[in-house]
Amino acid sequence: MWDSIWLDAHLATLRAGKYGSIRRGALAVQQGRIAWVGARADLPGEPERLAREVHACGGRWLTPGLIDCHTQLVHAGSGARAFELRLQGASDAQIAQADADSAAIVRATREASEMELIRSASARLARLLGEGVTAIDIRGGYGGDAAGELKLLRVARLLGESAPLTVKTTFFATQALPPEYRGGADAYIDCVAAQMLPAAAAAGLVDAVDVSCAGAAFTREHAQRLCAAAAALRLPLRRDAAQLVDAGLAAGCAAVSIHHPLALDEAGAQSMAASGTIAVLLPGRSSFLGEPRLPPIDALRRHGVPMALATGCNPESAPATSILLMLNLACTLYRLTPEEALAGVTCHAARVLGLESSHGTLEVGKEADFVLWEIGEPAELAYAMGANPCTGVVKRGELRSAGEFR
Repeated sequence: MWDSIWLDAHLATLRAGKYGSIRRGALAVQQGRIAWVGARADLPGEPERLAREVHACGGRWLTPGLIDCHTQLVHAGSGARAFELRLQGASDAQIAQADADSAAIVRATREASEMELIRSASARLARLLGEGVTAIDIRGGYGGDAAGELKLLRVARLLGESAPLTVKTTFFATQALPPEYRGGADAYIDCVAAQMLPAAAAAGLVDAVDVSCAGAAFTREHAQRLCAAAAALRLPLRRDAAQLVDAGLAAGCAAVSIHHPLALDEAGAQSMAASGTIAVLLPGRSSFLGEPRLPPIDALRRHGVPMALATGCNPESAPATSILLMLNLACTLYRLTPEEALAGVTCHAARVLGLESSHGTLEVGKEADFVLWEIGEPAELAYAMGANPCTGVVKRGELRSAGEFR
Protein backbone atom coordinates (compact mmCIF):
# COMPACT_ATOMS: atom_id res chain seq x y z
CA MET A 1 0.00 0.00 0.00
CA TRP A 2 1.26 3.48 -0.89
CA ASP A 3 1.73 6.13 1.80
CA SER A 4 -0.35 8.70 -0.10
CA ILE A 5 -2.01 9.43 -3.41
CA TRP A 6 -2.82 12.77 -4.99
CA LEU A 7 -5.97 12.82 -7.14
CA ASP A 8 -7.89 15.17 -9.41
CA ALA A 9 -4.77 17.04 -10.43
CA HIS A 10 -3.33 18.06 -13.78
CA LEU A 11 0.32 17.04 -13.93
CA ALA A 12 3.17 18.84 -15.70
CA THR A 13 5.81 16.11 -15.61
CA LEU A 14 8.56 18.14 -17.40
CA ARG A 15 10.03 14.96 -18.86
CA ALA A 16 12.42 15.75 -21.73
CA GLY A 17 11.97 19.46 -20.98
CA LYS A 18 8.33 19.51 -22.13
CA TYR A 19 5.20 20.14 -20.13
CA GLY A 20 4.29 16.47 -20.47
CA SER A 21 0.76 17.34 -19.42
CA ILE A 22 -1.44 14.65 -17.92
CA ARG A 23 -4.99 15.90 -17.46
CA ARG A 24 -7.05 14.43 -14.63
CA GLY A 25 -4.00 12.67 -13.33
CA ALA A 26 -2.84 10.99 -10.14
CA LEU A 27 0.46 10.69 -8.32
CA ALA A 28 1.36 8.22 -5.57
CA VAL A 29 4.08 8.51 -2.93
CA GLN A 30 5.89 5.75 -1.06
CA GLN A 31 8.67 6.42 1.46
CA GLY A 32 9.28 9.92 0.17
CA ARG A 33 9.51 8.97 -3.49
CA ILE A 34 7.13 8.94 -6.41
CA ALA A 35 5.72 5.44 -6.75
CA TRP A 36 3.19 5.94 -9.53
CA VAL A 37 2.22 8.74 -11.92
CA GLY A 38 -0.36 8.76 -14.70
CA ALA A 39 -4.00 9.31 -15.58
CA ARG A 40 -6.41 8.64 -12.73
CA ALA A 41 -8.40 6.34 -15.02
CA ASP A 42 -5.34 4.08 -15.21
CA LEU A 43 -4.99 3.56 -11.46
CA PRO A 44 -4.82 -0.17 -10.64
CA GLY A 45 -7.71 0.03 -8.18
CA GLU A 46 -9.76 2.31 -5.95
CA PRO A 47 -7.63 5.07 -4.34
CA GLU A 48 -8.80 4.22 -0.80
CA ARG A 49 -7.51 0.67 -1.24
CA LEU A 50 -4.22 1.77 -2.75
CA ALA A 51 -2.99 4.38 -0.24
CA ARG A 52 -3.20 5.24 3.44
CA GLU A 53 -3.85 8.91 2.68
CA VAL A 54 -5.86 10.27 -0.25
CA HIS A 55 -5.48 13.93 -1.18
CA ALA A 56 -8.01 15.64 -3.44
CA CYS A 57 -6.27 18.36 -5.46
CA GLY A 58 -9.44 19.94 -6.83
CA GLY A 59 -8.17 20.42 -10.37
CA ARG A 60 -4.93 22.12 -9.35
CA TRP A 61 -1.75 21.69 -11.36
CA LEU A 62 1.22 19.77 -10.00
CA THR A 63 4.75 20.50 -11.18
CA PRO A 64 8.11 19.25 -9.93
CA GLY A 65 9.56 21.30 -7.11
CA LEU A 66 11.30 24.38 -8.50
CA ILE A 67 15.08 24.66 -8.33
CA ASP A 68 17.14 27.85 -7.98
CA CYS A 69 20.54 26.76 -9.27
CA HIS A 70 22.57 29.97 -8.72
CA THR A 71 22.35 32.15 -5.61
CA GLN A 72 24.58 33.99 -3.17
CA LEU A 73 21.87 33.89 -0.56
CA VAL A 74 24.18 34.13 2.46
CA HIS A 75 25.63 37.58 3.09
CA ALA A 76 25.31 40.61 5.32
CA GLY A 77 24.94 44.22 4.28
CA SER A 78 23.06 45.60 1.32
CA GLY A 79 23.68 47.13 -2.07
CA ALA A 80 20.78 49.59 -1.71
CA ARG A 81 23.00 52.61 -1.11
CA ALA A 82 25.16 51.82 -4.15
CA PHE A 83 21.98 51.32 -6.18
CA GLU A 84 20.72 54.76 -5.18
CA LEU A 85 24.04 56.49 -5.78
CA ARG A 86 24.47 54.89 -9.19
CA LEU A 87 21.03 56.11 -10.26
CA GLN A 88 22.11 59.60 -9.17
CA GLY A 89 25.10 59.39 -11.51
CA ALA A 90 27.84 58.44 -9.05
CA SER A 91 30.96 56.72 -10.39
CA ASP A 92 32.40 53.49 -9.00
CA ALA A 93 35.09 55.55 -7.25
CA GLN A 94 32.47 57.76 -5.60
CA ILE A 95 30.48 54.71 -4.50
CA ALA A 96 33.63 53.24 -2.94
CA GLN A 97 34.38 56.57 -1.24
CA ALA A 98 30.87 56.46 0.26
CA ASP A 99 31.66 52.99 1.65
CA ALA A 100 28.83 51.48 -0.37
CA ASP A 101 30.72 49.14 -2.70
CA SER A 102 31.40 45.41 -2.71
CA ALA A 103 34.12 45.82 -0.09
CA ALA A 104 31.53 47.12 2.38
CA ILE A 105 29.36 44.02 1.85
CA VAL A 106 32.37 41.74 2.31
CA ARG A 107 33.31 43.56 5.51
CA ALA A 108 29.79 43.33 6.88
CA THR A 109 29.65 39.64 6.03
CA ARG A 110 32.98 38.91 7.68
CA GLU A 111 31.86 40.73 10.83
CA ALA A 112 28.48 38.99 11.03
CA SER A 113 28.07 35.93 13.22
CA GLU A 114 26.77 32.66 11.84
CA MET A 115 23.48 33.20 13.65
CA GLU A 116 23.10 36.67 12.13
CA LEU A 117 23.76 35.25 8.68
CA ILE A 118 21.28 32.43 9.25
CA ARG A 119 18.57 34.93 10.23
CA SER A 120 19.07 37.19 7.20
CA ALA A 121 19.43 34.32 4.74
CA SER A 122 16.37 32.55 6.19
CA ALA A 123 14.23 35.59 5.42
CA ARG A 124 15.34 35.53 1.77
CA LEU A 125 14.95 31.79 1.61
CA ALA A 126 11.41 31.90 2.97
CA ARG A 127 10.26 33.89 -0.05
CA LEU A 128 11.71 31.28 -2.40
CA LEU A 129 10.18 28.42 -0.41
CA GLY A 130 6.80 30.12 -0.64
CA GLU A 131 7.08 30.07 -4.44
CA GLY A 132 7.69 26.34 -4.62
CA VAL A 133 11.49 26.11 -4.48
CA THR A 134 12.53 22.73 -3.05
CA ALA A 135 16.23 22.69 -4.05
CA ILE A 136 18.79 25.47 -4.24
CA ASP A 137 22.45 26.22 -4.87
CA ILE A 138 24.09 28.53 -2.34
CA ARG A 139 27.53 29.80 -3.23
CA GLY A 140 30.06 31.82 -1.28
CA GLY A 141 31.81 34.94 -2.53
CA TYR A 142 31.42 37.48 0.26
CA GLY A 143 33.51 35.74 2.94
CA GLY A 144 36.70 37.55 1.96
CA ASP A 145 39.11 35.05 3.49
CA ALA A 146 39.38 31.37 4.41
CA ALA A 147 37.47 31.71 7.67
CA GLY A 148 34.80 33.86 6.05
CA GLU A 149 34.18 31.52 3.13
CA LEU A 150 33.99 28.49 5.41
CA LYS A 151 31.48 30.38 7.54
CA LEU A 152 29.24 31.07 4.55
CA LEU A 153 29.31 27.44 3.45
CA ARG A 154 28.56 26.22 6.99
CA VAL A 155 25.56 28.52 7.13
CA ALA A 156 24.37 27.15 3.79
CA ARG A 157 24.56 23.60 5.12
CA LEU A 158 22.68 24.62 8.28
CA LEU A 159 19.92 26.16 6.17
CA GLY A 160 19.54 22.84 4.39
CA GLU A 161 19.21 21.04 7.71
CA SER A 162 16.58 23.40 9.13
CA ALA A 163 14.43 24.15 6.07
CA PRO A 164 12.43 21.75 3.87
CA LEU A 165 14.70 21.88 0.85
CA THR A 166 17.79 20.33 -0.71
CA VAL A 167 20.86 22.60 -0.53
CA LYS A 168 23.88 22.27 -2.79
CA THR A 169 26.91 24.49 -2.19
CA THR A 170 29.37 26.07 -4.61
CA PHE A 171 32.79 27.30 -3.51
CA PHE A 172 33.39 30.74 -5.02
CA ALA A 173 36.29 32.66 -3.50
CA THR A 174 37.35 34.70 -6.53
CA GLN A 175 34.51 37.18 -6.81
CA ALA A 176 36.95 39.92 -5.79
CA LEU A 177 40.48 40.26 -4.46
CA PRO A 178 40.38 40.85 -0.68
CA PRO A 179 41.81 44.22 0.41
CA GLU A 180 44.65 42.62 2.37
CA TYR A 181 45.86 40.94 -0.84
CA ARG A 182 45.78 44.10 -2.95
CA GLY A 183 48.58 43.80 -5.47
CA GLY A 184 49.10 40.17 -4.54
CA ALA A 185 46.64 38.15 -6.61
CA ASP A 186 49.16 35.32 -7.04
CA ALA A 187 49.49 34.90 -3.28
CA TYR A 188 45.72 34.94 -2.87
CA ILE A 189 45.18 32.25 -5.53
CA ASP A 190 47.88 30.18 -3.81
CA CYS A 191 45.89 30.49 -0.59
CA VAL A 192 42.60 29.60 -2.29
CA ALA A 193 43.99 26.59 -4.13
CA ALA A 194 46.25 25.22 -1.39
CA GLN A 195 44.32 26.10 1.77
CA MET A 196 40.79 27.46 1.40
CA LEU A 197 39.36 24.97 -1.09
CA PRO A 198 40.96 21.84 0.44
CA ALA A 199 39.78 22.92 3.92
CA ALA A 200 36.22 23.46 2.71
CA ALA A 201 36.23 20.14 0.86
CA ALA A 202 37.64 18.27 3.87
CA ALA A 203 34.85 19.69 6.01
CA GLY A 204 32.24 18.39 3.57
CA LEU A 205 31.07 21.89 2.70
CA VAL A 206 31.62 21.89 -1.08
CA ASP A 207 29.60 20.27 -3.87
CA ALA A 208 31.10 22.23 -6.79
CA VAL A 209 33.62 25.00 -7.53
CA ASP A 210 33.07 28.17 -9.53
CA VAL A 211 36.42 28.83 -11.16
CA SER A 212 35.47 32.21 -12.60
CA CYS A 213 37.95 34.93 -11.72
CA ALA A 214 36.16 38.28 -11.64
CA GLY A 215 37.91 41.62 -11.81
CA ALA A 216 41.09 42.88 -13.40
CA ALA A 217 43.29 41.46 -10.63
CA PHE A 218 42.87 37.89 -11.83
CA THR A 219 44.21 36.27 -15.00
CA ARG A 220 43.59 33.22 -17.15
CA GLU A 221 46.42 31.45 -15.36
CA HIS A 222 44.70 32.04 -12.02
CA ALA A 223 41.53 30.39 -13.31
CA GLN A 224 43.53 27.47 -14.65
CA ARG A 225 45.14 26.95 -11.27
CA LEU A 226 41.72 26.85 -9.66
CA CYS A 227 40.59 24.32 -12.27
CA ALA A 228 43.53 22.11 -11.37
CA ALA A 229 42.83 22.42 -7.64
CA ALA A 230 39.17 21.53 -8.11
CA ALA A 231 40.01 18.63 -10.42
CA ALA A 232 42.44 17.24 -7.85
CA LEU A 233 39.54 17.13 -5.39
CA ARG A 234 37.21 15.67 -8.05
CA LEU A 235 34.75 18.54 -7.72
CA PRO A 236 32.50 19.66 -10.62
CA LEU A 237 33.26 23.04 -12.18
CA ARG A 238 31.06 26.03 -12.87
CA ARG A 239 32.23 29.03 -14.88
CA ASP A 240 31.28 32.48 -16.00
CA ALA A 241 30.50 32.61 -19.70
CA ALA A 242 32.87 35.49 -20.33
CA GLN A 243 35.76 33.06 -20.11
CA LEU A 244 34.33 30.54 -22.55
CA VAL A 245 35.69 32.54 -25.47
CA ASP A 246 39.19 31.84 -24.20
CA ALA A 247 40.00 28.61 -26.04
CA GLY A 248 42.99 27.85 -23.84
CA LEU A 249 40.93 28.05 -20.69
CA ALA A 250 37.99 26.19 -22.22
CA ALA A 251 40.22 23.29 -23.23
CA GLY A 252 41.49 22.75 -19.71
CA CYS A 253 38.39 23.51 -17.70
CA ALA A 254 35.36 21.55 -18.85
CA ALA A 255 32.44 22.86 -16.80
CA VAL A 256 29.08 21.35 -15.95
CA SER A 257 27.48 24.77 -16.40
CA ILE A 258 28.26 28.16 -17.92
CA HIS A 259 26.57 31.06 -16.17
CA HIS A 260 25.15 34.29 -17.64
CA PRO A 261 26.32 33.62 -21.24
CA LEU A 262 26.02 37.11 -22.71
CA ALA A 263 29.26 37.02 -24.70
CA LEU A 264 28.70 33.55 -26.12
CA ASP A 265 29.10 33.19 -29.89
CA GLU A 266 28.04 30.46 -32.34
CA ALA A 267 31.24 28.49 -31.77
CA GLY A 268 30.76 28.72 -28.03
CA ALA A 269 27.21 27.38 -28.30
CA GLN A 270 28.48 24.50 -30.44
CA SER A 271 31.19 23.75 -27.88
CA MET A 272 28.64 23.71 -25.06
CA ALA A 273 26.37 21.36 -26.99
CA ALA A 274 29.23 18.98 -27.77
CA SER A 275 30.31 18.81 -24.13
CA GLY A 276 26.81 18.61 -22.65
CA THR A 277 27.31 21.88 -20.78
CA ILE A 278 24.23 23.68 -19.45
CA ALA A 279 23.64 27.42 -19.86
CA VAL A 280 22.43 29.13 -16.69
CA LEU A 281 20.47 32.27 -17.55
CA LEU A 282 20.17 35.12 -15.04
CA PRO A 283 17.40 37.42 -16.28
CA GLY A 284 17.20 39.18 -12.91
CA ARG A 285 20.74 40.41 -13.41
CA SER A 286 20.00 41.62 -16.93
CA SER A 287 16.98 43.52 -15.67
CA PHE A 288 18.60 45.02 -12.57
CA LEU A 289 21.75 46.18 -14.35
CA GLY A 290 19.93 47.22 -17.54
CA GLU A 291 22.34 45.17 -19.62
CA PRO A 292 21.86 45.91 -23.34
CA ARG A 293 23.38 42.61 -24.39
CA LEU A 294 21.27 39.48 -24.03
CA PRO A 295 22.15 35.79 -24.15
CA PRO A 296 22.22 34.25 -27.67
CA ILE A 297 19.02 32.28 -27.14
CA ASP A 298 18.62 31.37 -30.83
CA ALA A 299 22.13 29.90 -30.98
CA LEU A 300 21.56 27.93 -27.78
CA ARG A 301 18.29 26.58 -29.22
CA ARG A 302 19.86 25.71 -32.58
CA HIS A 303 22.51 23.58 -30.95
CA GLY A 304 20.25 22.05 -28.33
CA VAL A 305 22.00 23.54 -25.30
CA PRO A 306 19.82 23.07 -22.17
CA MET A 307 18.90 26.43 -20.62
CA ALA A 308 18.48 26.62 -16.86
CA LEU A 309 17.18 29.71 -15.04
CA ALA A 310 18.14 31.11 -11.63
CA THR A 311 17.56 34.20 -9.53
CA GLY A 312 21.30 34.85 -9.21
CA CYS A 313 20.32 36.33 -5.85
CA ASN A 314 23.08 38.62 -4.54
CA PRO A 315 23.18 42.14 -3.06
CA GLU A 316 24.97 43.84 -5.95
CA SER A 317 23.64 42.73 -9.32
CA ALA A 318 20.48 40.72 -8.62
CA PRO A 319 18.75 41.28 -5.27
CA ALA A 320 16.04 38.85 -6.39
CA THR A 321 14.15 36.38 -4.22
CA SER A 322 11.34 35.48 -6.63
CA ILE A 323 11.86 32.48 -8.89
CA LEU A 324 8.46 33.13 -10.50
CA LEU A 325 9.55 36.62 -11.53
CA MET A 326 12.55 35.01 -13.25
CA LEU A 327 10.14 32.94 -15.36
CA ASN A 328 8.43 36.12 -16.50
CA LEU A 329 11.68 38.01 -17.16
CA ALA A 330 13.12 35.06 -19.08
CA CYS A 331 10.10 35.23 -21.40
CA THR A 332 9.83 39.01 -21.73
CA LEU A 333 13.56 39.88 -21.85
CA TYR A 334 15.08 36.76 -23.39
CA ARG A 335 12.02 35.59 -25.38
CA LEU A 336 11.98 32.09 -23.93
CA THR A 337 8.66 30.29 -24.19
CA PRO A 338 6.83 29.61 -20.90
CA GLU A 339 7.55 25.91 -21.44
CA GLU A 340 11.29 26.58 -21.81
CA ALA A 341 11.23 28.81 -18.74
CA LEU A 342 9.53 26.17 -16.58
CA ALA A 343 11.98 23.53 -17.79
CA GLY A 344 14.74 25.97 -16.83
CA VAL A 345 13.78 25.87 -13.13
CA THR A 346 13.02 22.15 -13.02
CA CYS A 347 14.71 19.49 -15.16
CA HIS A 348 17.56 21.63 -16.52
CA ALA A 349 18.31 23.25 -13.16
CA ALA A 350 18.42 19.76 -11.62
CA ARG A 351 21.19 18.81 -14.06
CA VAL A 352 23.21 21.89 -13.07
CA LEU A 353 23.22 20.71 -9.44
CA GLY A 354 23.77 17.04 -10.24
CA LEU A 355 20.25 16.20 -9.07
CA GLU A 356 18.82 14.88 -12.32
CA SER A 357 18.39 11.37 -10.95
CA SER A 358 16.27 12.56 -8.01
CA HIS A 359 14.71 15.94 -8.88
CA GLY A 360 13.34 18.04 -11.72
CA THR A 361 10.60 15.81 -13.17
CA LEU A 362 7.54 13.89 -12.00
CA GLU A 363 8.68 10.32 -12.61
CA VAL A 364 8.61 7.08 -10.68
CA GLY A 365 11.64 6.81 -8.42
CA LYS A 366 12.25 10.55 -8.11
CA GLU A 367 11.95 12.28 -4.75
CA ALA A 368 8.37 13.29 -4.03
CA ASP A 369 9.10 17.02 -4.33
CA PHE A 370 6.26 18.78 -6.11
CA VAL A 371 4.17 21.93 -5.99
CA LEU A 372 0.42 22.54 -6.12
CA TRP A 373 -0.66 25.56 -8.18
CA GLU A 374 -4.02 27.32 -8.47
CA ILE A 375 -3.71 27.92 -12.22
CA GLY A 376 -5.57 27.00 -15.39
CA GLU A 377 -2.49 26.30 -17.53
CA PRO A 378 1.26 25.99 -16.80
CA ALA A 379 1.99 29.11 -18.86
CA GLU A 380 0.35 31.19 -16.12
CA LEU A 381 3.44 30.65 -13.95
CA ALA A 382 5.45 32.79 -16.37
CA TYR A 383 2.64 35.12 -17.36
CA ALA A 384 1.59 36.96 -14.20
CA MET A 385 4.10 39.46 -12.78
CA GLY A 386 4.14 39.49 -9.00
CA ALA A 387 1.55 36.74 -8.61
CA ASN A 388 2.12 33.63 -6.54
CA PRO A 389 -0.47 30.93 -7.19
CA CYS A 390 1.36 28.33 -5.08
CA THR A 391 -1.06 26.68 -2.64
CA GLY A 392 1.13 23.90 -1.28
CA VAL A 393 4.63 22.45 -1.41
CA VAL A 394 5.36 18.76 -0.97
CA LYS A 395 8.90 17.82 0.10
CA ARG A 396 9.69 14.11 0.19
CA GLY A 397 5.99 13.41 0.41
CA GLU A 398 5.23 15.83 3.25
CA LEU A 399 2.74 18.61 2.47
CA ARG A 400 3.30 22.15 3.68
CA SER A 401 1.06 25.12 3.05
CA ALA A 402 2.71 27.80 0.93
CA GLY A 403 1.47 30.35 3.47
CA GLU A 404 3.73 28.75 6.08
CA PHE A 405 6.73 30.41 4.44
CA ARG A 406 5.27 33.88 3.92
